[in-house]
Amino acid sequence: MPFAKPWRRLLLLCVCPLLLAIAPAALAAEPIDKADTAWVMTTTALVLFMTLPGLALFYGGLVRVRNVLSVLMQCFAVCALASLLWFAVGYSLAFSDGNAFIGGLDKAFLNGVGLDTTVGSIPESVFALFQMTFAVITPALIVGGFAERFRFSTLLVFTALWLLVVYVPVTHWVWGGGWLGAMGLLDFAGGTVVHITAGVAALVAAIVVGPRNGFQKTAMAPHNLTMTVSGAGMLWVGWFGFNGGSALAANGQAGMAMLVTHLSAAAGCLTWMAAEWIRFGRPSVLGIVTGMVAGLGTITPASGFVGPGGAIVIGIIAGVVCFGATLFVERRLRIDDSLDVFPVHGVGGIVGTLAAGIFASTQLGPFAGHGYADGIQSMAHQFGVQLLGVVAVFAYTGIVTWAILKVLNPLMGLRIDADGEQVGLDISEHEERGYDL
Repeated sequence: MPFAKPWRRLLLLCVCPLLLAIAPAALAAEPIDKADTAWVMTTTALVLFMTLPGLALFYGGLVRVRNVLSVLMQCFAVCALASLLWFAVGYSLAFSDGNAFIGGLDKAFLNGVGLDTTVGSIPESVFALFQMTFAVITPALIVGGFAERFRFSTLLVFTALWLLVVYVPVTHWVWGGGWLGAMGLLDFAGGTVVHITAGVAALVAAIVVGPRNGFQKTAMAPHNLTMTVSGAGMLWVGWFGFNGGSALAANGQAGMAMLVTHLSAAAGCLTWMAAEWIRFGRPSVLGIVTGMVAGLGTITPASGFVGPGGAIVIGIIAGVVCFGATLFVERRLRIDDSLDVFPVHGVGGIVGTLAAGIFASTQLGPFAGHGYADGIQSMAHQFGVQLLGVVAVFAYTGIVTWAILKVLNPLMGLRIDADGEQVGLDISEHEERGYDL
């Protein structure tokens, strides 16, 4: 067969360029990893579990008996509304191509999100749903700032506006290809995106709406701490999904994020308990569960970047600083942030975001982390980026939240009247009672 070799060479000359042209496209499309997909699907359920029933029960037990149903109702309504808005435009504006400040509308109504589209090694549908649960819990956290006095109809409009003009842009800045992410901000699971935005919005709302009638004059003790502890336990378990799932893969980073999350929560709750014991002579159930939430919220931005030793330090700092912030906001500033959203989540998010810039360092011995963002070589540089992120998100959230409330007040009214507040939102807003006594 004298012509075999020449034909073989001719065939190779024709096929090789074609293979070289196809190879980059084949490499660019990362195949779906079943383990990663199963893990993120599981964590998505855990994050939703944090809101319903976790946060709803946690908040529901903290209010007075005449307002318990209103808080549960608000959490459910926020969950449903935020989910549909995320589907319509939220996901696209946060994660599709746009500019440094906001994404585009290419993926509005989840256009183009199909069976075969991926984000990393997981289906894009799973990624969109995972991020949807974050968009659900963030405005739900704000409910605690104006609990027991906010009009339900106004809450729905406020939630829609706030999600689209505060949460979505900040998400794009940090995680969607925006300017803070490009600078190298370390926010693994939502110190800026979730906790600072929710905390600052709750503080602004508490100031604009004003205190509850009888604030600091009559007792406003939680009506059911058993319910609150049950919700707190659900939050602790669900937070494994919140932080561990943010790795978007079943890998070592996810495992470490879960470990440091648990350690920070443990350190936070015991530190808050000790601070309360020293200050008031006895520890309280409310104190230990609040300290747990402070430890969880504070580790959130750092959870993918720090080691176990750093996490314990962060939890201890969270217990001390958030405990002090709670007393300062209520007793010194006399602001009625009903369920302490800003001193726990807002302050925790600030402290955790700044701490990530320190404890991510690989040079801290037993407290060392896993390194700074790409291109950042020094702690001073990373800390500066973290500080800029905190200031920018704090200022933007505060100003825009204030503007939304000021526009809605003359149009719809922010709070119920004095008689409705006295009767309670369960009856005045929903004509129902939480307990048949």
